[in-house]
Amino acid sequence: MKSKKGRSLVRKILEAHLIDGTLDQDAENSFRVDQVLLQDATGTMAFMEFEEIGTSRVKVPLAIVYVDHNMLQIDYRNAEDHLFLQTFAARYGIHYSRPGNGICHQVHTERYARPGAFLVGSDSHTPTSGAVGCIAIGSGGIDIATALAGYAFDLKSPIICGVRLEGKLQPWVQSKDVILELLRRLTVKGGVNRIFEFHGPGVETLSVMERAPICNMITELGATSAIFPSDERTREWLRWQKREHDWISLRADSAAHYDEQLTIDLSTLEPLIACPHSPDNVVPVREVAGRAVAQVCFGSSVNSWFSDLALPAAVLRGHRVPATVQSVTLNPGSRQILDTIDRAGVLLELIESGVRVLEPACGPCVGMGSAPPEGMPSVRTFNRNFKGRSGTWNDAVYLCSPATAAATALTGVITDPRTLGKMPKITLPDQPTIDDRFVIVPPPLEEAEKIRVFRGRNIVSPPPQSPLGLALSGEVLIVLGDNVSTGSMSPDGAEVMADRSNLEAIAKYCFMKEDRDFVRRAKLAGTGFIVAGDNYGQGSSREHAVLAPKYLGVVAVFAKSFARIHRRNLIYQGLLPLLIDDDFLKAAAIGKPILLPTVHSELDSEKGRITVQTANGRYESRHDLSTRERAIVLSGGILSYLSRRGLMHGAA
Repeated sequence: MKSKKGRSLVRKILEAHLIDGTLDQDAENSFRVDQVLLQDATGTMAFMEFEEIGTSRVKVPLAIVYVDHNMLQIDYRNAEDHLFLQTFAARYGIHYSRPGNGICHQVHTERYARPGAFLVGSDSHTPTSGAVGCIAIGSGGIDIATALAGYAFDLKSPIICGVRLEGKLQPWVQSKDVILELLRRLTVKGGVNRIFEFHGPGVETLSVMERAPICNMITELGATSAIFPSDERTREWLRWQKREHDWISLRADSAAHYDEQLTIDLSTLEPLIACPHSPDNVVPVREVAGRAVAQVCFGSSVNSWFSDLALPAAVLRGHRVPATVQSVTLNPGSRQILDTIDRAGVLLELIESGVRVLEPACGPCVGMGSAPPEGMPSVRTFNRNFKGRSGTWNDAVYLCSPATAAATALTGVITDPRTLGKMPKITLPDQPTIDDRFVIVPPPLEEAEKIRVFRGRNIVSPPPQSPLGLALSGEVLIVLGDNVSTGSMSPDGAEVMADRSNLEAIAKYCFMKEDRDFVRRAKLAGTGFIVAGDNYGQGSSREHAVLAPKYLGVVAVFAKSFARIHRRNLIYQGLLPLLIDDDFLKAAAIGKPILLPTVHSELDSEKGRITVQTANGRYESRHDLSTRERAIVLSGGILSYLSRRGLMHGAA
């Protein structure tokens, strides 16, 4: 990352927040955090972990928790979780975005993200806010708990990939097609340990509302983050949001240095679509046109901006959704956007065409209702189509732009929107409705100290972290392939997400999509290992994907490679991520014993190798842990690490 030329925008912001480190290639660095974002599905566990640190008040300039993932309240658990979050936020100095106010990524970009800031969030799509020129990084809940307590955010120097945008999007082609093109080129693991910085003449042709979907779905590349410059388009957006005072001009130097570079000519792109069951299974829409669909879904955190909803309304104007389409849904990204499309007449047009309007929340994107029929295409403007994420395990979800989804809703079959003729012109309203009353501001400290945090019986603290033993032994509990998502380890959906605050309850769903016998087998074995292929742990930041296997006795994971956030979650929860080759993976079998006889001493050294004894003989597994990461695993996790070094009760 060291440069003799001009500085990239990423480097400028990282330098401005650097507490310790050099930013050199492979260097470990510590950064000052400006903003912390949490949401309900990950927030309850993160709050309990923050509580273990022992500080009496959050130590970041802005912390906010959004209730946006599970609001169905099918019984007491969900409602009581929200009471816990609200009272905990008030007690410790955290803003609380009430249910119905909107999805964290959209609301935060609307009301709080600002150019030059350093934001971390307990949601993998936190990079959405990079659309306004800030560094925004998703991470696990325990990582966010330490940030709330004032500890620096540690990050290995990222590879900075410059993406030069040239030309201008043609009619019916949208910014969603830009990120789908990147996924087509690079795959779901092509962005690991990278921050993508967009620059070039094509950037100014994109509004903040068009930049946001690109930043949101950069996560699907496995990337650390994405960022656009803070330019006049950013200023326009902040002015529209009545917070122009947050604007500063911020861009890369001329002839800025990038570790990697690629170019996208916007004018050459065509409508694209990600076919089941991966965001990188991308083809031109024209190649799958004509497939009958059972469902079309608009909205979510990635495509709920005004034009994303106004264009479908214009396409459907004067028409009714075909009877062959079971349902067409809309979940607005925020209360603001819902009110804005209402005042602009867009909402009425959508309703008259047969669109079902849901509340401002994640909704169908995380399996919260509106699950599609088995095996029948569901075309969505969402960001993920992992098998079963929709709530239907045997689903067939396609991801596309609002333009393609609108054309599909109109015809009842997957349709290239360019076949509809002239694209309707969308005019942005003069002003959205600005109403921040649905975010509860925490009271002053003297009032907060009197608040009693509500704890329902489903709020169960995770077990304490314990130091790593001298040796590890057990059997192989499961063998998996490539690109296994966190949604397989800890599934989406209303039933599972209602137990996000109770580790014992949620563990029973672990790997149900992959192997329904895993939980029984793990409990019977008592301890063991996971063996997997490339990109293990892609997808969500949910630390439950580590906590649940750990609760069931998993002590280490062998994989060919790991997704960034999940690897960090393993380390911070005291589980060892070990790197293997194809031969080890092919030889692995459920029930086979494994022994790591000298794991403690080897991890305590600088070897980078761990001895593994199997039924097939002796093997040396690799690890790529830094000195600090090795110390965390040896301690049993980040909280134990801080405690053993006398660093609890928050950063000074």
